Amino acid sequence: MEEKKPADAPVPSRRRRILRRIGIGTLVLFVLIQAVPYGRNHTNPPVVQEPKWDSPTTRALAVRTCFDCHSNESHWPWYSHVAPASWLVQNHVDEGRRRMNFSEFQRSQKRAANAAEEYESEDMPVEGYTWLHAEARLSDAERTQLLEGLKATLGKK
Repeated sequence: MEEKKPADAPVPSRRRRILRRIGIGTLVLFVLIQAVPYGRNHTNPPVVQEPKWDSPTTRALAVRTCFDCHSNESHWPWYSHVAPASWLVQNHVDEGRRRMNFSEFQRSQKRAANAAEEYESEDMPVEGYTWLHAEARLSDAERTQLLEGLKATLGKK
């Protein structure tokens, strides 16, 4: 004889089953993407040559706002070890170092003269960077100092 459930017993609704499956699928996908090898090449090659900074203040401000992507002195936060954030961080660092690298000024830096302009137009740092890096949020006075220092150090287009 089949046992009957009491009328007030909770029965998983279709919506709850679907949400559970979506949650399990998302978790499985998250675990699987950790096996993708891209995004964990957290190397910092040696610093070969920096530009001749106009002042220690300019360098210090550039370190706070630019060096994580545009130097060989990147800091790799915890989330840079977890996909898919690791993919985004690695891409930003690879692209930033390729476009201009403050640690390799012995080679041609074609975009160096544009650095002040990109900073002034707020194309740099990339959107979202300052959300996660409070030290990169500069006061108006610091922004002006960095802008003038970049112009003096790297030239003005």
